[in-house]
Amino acid sequence: MGGPVGGKKDNKQKKPIQTKYRMPQFNWDAMKSDQVKGTIFSELDDQHVLQELDMEAFEEQFKTKSQSPPVDLGTLKKKMAKKTPSGASLMEPNKAKNLAITLRKECVAASDICSAIETYNQQALSLDFLELLERFIPTEYEMKLIQTYESEGRSLDELSEEERFMVRFGKIPRLSQRISTLTFMGNFPESIQSIQPHLNAIIAASMSVRSSRKLKEILEIILAFGNYMNSSKRGPAYGFHLQSLDLLTDTKSTDRKQTLLHFIVSIIQEKYPELQNFYTELHFLDKAALVSFDSILRDLRNLERGMELTRSELSAENENPVLKTFLSTNAKLLDSLTADGKTAQAAYESVVEYFGEDPKMTPPSEFFHVFIRFIKAYKQAEQDNKHREKQQSPTCDDHSAPPKSESPGHKVSVMFRPPQMDLIAELKRRQGSPLVREGKDGAIEDIITDLRNQPYRRTDGARHSSKWKPGQQLQVSSDISL
Repeated sequence: MGGPVGGKKDNKQKKPIQTKYRMPQFNWDAMKSDQVKGTIFSELDDQHVLQELDMEAFEEQFKTKSQSPPVDLGTLKKKMAKKTPSGASLMEPNKAKNLAITLRKECVAASDICSAIETYNQQALSLDFLELLERFIPTEYEMKLIQTYESEGRSLDELSEEERFMVRFGKIPRLSQRISTLTFMGNFPESIQSIQPHLNAIIAASMSVRSSRKLKEILEIILAFGNYMNSSKRGPAYGFHLQSLDLLTDTKSTDRKQTLLHFIVSIIQEKYPELQNFYTELHFLDKAALVSFDSILRDLRNLERGMELTRSELSAENENPVLKTFLSTNAKLLDSLTADGKTAQAAYESVVEYFGEDPKMTPPSEFFHVFIRFIKAYKQAEQDNKHREKQQSPTCDDHSAPPKSESPGHKVSVMFRPPQMDLIAELKRRQGSPLVREGKDGAIEDIITDLRNQPYRRTDGARHSSKWKPGQQLQVSSDISL
């Protein structure tokens, strides 16, 4: 190579290099010409190297995908081949790289982007792009660099595409407020639709739990059982924390076959059947339990701040029609949502305090989940009780099962006994003495034979229509017991 390597090189202004295709940016940390004095770079002639190499193949392999038609080299203005050195660089390299990626995603010209922001054109830019673009609002330091660069009278053509965008972008009046307002207006409908159902769930769940008569009576029953079990040792209780409902399934009977909840459920089924479906009075528990009240209230405050910012922008923009239309359409909607937020907060605090809990220490996820778990356990106990009753019910046919007692309010469980056992029971009743043990003389058989020949006569005077015959089952009154 014919360059003056190792010797002193004239540090003259380099000529721009015009490529056939648009090439990707190499985001290095460039240096200004006066910064290379005394360094190895002052001894190198990179322009001479480029003259010796064929760069066409390089362009073909590294050109960017989106290309404009070939340009007429004769009509181009001369540009500096080298990027602005680090002292005049308007952006940190990584930030410039990320901005380039962001701008390529939207596929909108830089001038159109800035124009849309200046006119509050919500249709021109997507919300995702606006939120990304907000990260590239020039800092105070970057704005000073831009002002210094322009004050020196230097051409914008020396800057990269991203830096030229930053110059134009940074000149938009109240840039940060404009982007925030555009983002707020774009997100407003979705924010309303997201917050409103959560507030409705809190209001409905709180009011239904507080006003449920059936739930109140069930808690009263539970309190009664708890006091019945504990008051002799611990003294009477006048209430209990809701977390105690979880313990109903932990307290088991002596035979360990059922829990206290199983028993209470059976009592409610028998004595208070109108309370069995108490959970039908409780609404939106599942949805209310998912609400983070702190997040909802924080979102509401953010919406209020966004609306105030929009009003300020309207004042600064001399009655901008876009802002004016938005405010006239949505200001009252936000006022209504804010009112619902206060209602939800009041309703929730009221119901939590109503059940003896601290609203500040008890979030909806904890409070409403207590009732969700209780309802689930209650329904499971109902199923367990039905299954147990089914297992204990007679498996024989109806005609062979002993008749049930007709006494009001008294249930008698009678196990089926074969005819011979009924005869022995009858024998015991007639003799009024302990059962005679069977001996060699066959006393038992003789008595049974006698009974067969002289059937038992009911004490109420009723008579059987016919005598018992061999192979016929003897019908015994249900008031007979061993």
